[in-house]
Amino acid sequence: MKILVCISKAPDTTSKIAFTENNTKFDENGIQFIVNPYDEWYALVRGLELKEAQEGTVTTVTVGRADHEPIIRKALAIGADNAVRIDADPDDSLYVAKQIAAYAKDQGFDMILTGKETIDYNGSQVGGMIAELMDLPYISLATKLEMDGGKASIIREVQGGTESVEVDGAFVLSAAKGMAEQRIPNMRGIMAARSKPLEVVDAVDAEKHTAAASFEHPPAKGDCKYIDAENPGELIDLLHNEAKVI
Repeated sequence: MKILVCISKAPDTTSKIAFTENNTKFDENGIQFIVNPYDEWYALVRGLELKEAQEGTVTTVTVGRADHEPIIRKALAIGADNAVRIDADPDDSLYVAKQIAAYAKDQGFDMILTGKETIDYNGSQVGGMIAELMDLPYISLATKLEMDGGKASIIREVQGGTESVEVDGAFVLSAAKGMAEQRIPNMRGIMAARSKPLEVVDAVDAEKHTAAASFEHPPAKGDCKYIDAENPGELIDLLHNEAKVI
């Protein structure tokens, strides 16, 4: 079984977010970057569990520059067998998907796993785009994945409940909470990661269709208003006329 896991970097959730160049660029100075948690905790770990149960390999793929290599090495320390870095800036979802699809198309992967979204942009786009570009089935928001030979049994989140899906053959899946439990790399894994292969490949020629016009922080939260429990009419009036939510 050959498994490809898409890995991206994201700012640590404790990072203080700031912008530069007239609010058109994210300021990376002093930022601690991590493996995007949905990629790491769910997609990568479930891929490793399947590999260990049925034998095979887990390859990670990342679109990014050399500064992405520390997070790639962490994925290797957790247990991935090898890694690929496509040397390009990952600032357009379709561009990223085209790079991954171009790499994966002739590699014979049985499945391509992604996290359901990144925690910085929350776009949830790349997995579906990869599937479309490769003409593969796409299962989003998956919380459970089991394999029986070449058949996958998947449970995914849908509005109001869950849906059970079966797939024969190769597929693309985005993993959500519940797919697996986080693994902490041990010292043996960290040492082994230093010598595991990390291949750097050139990006294919592809157009970037989007660019950030500007960033802005959300407005500061206002002061709380406390309403006496004996006066529900005042609460209803505020919700209707001030907050305009009813």
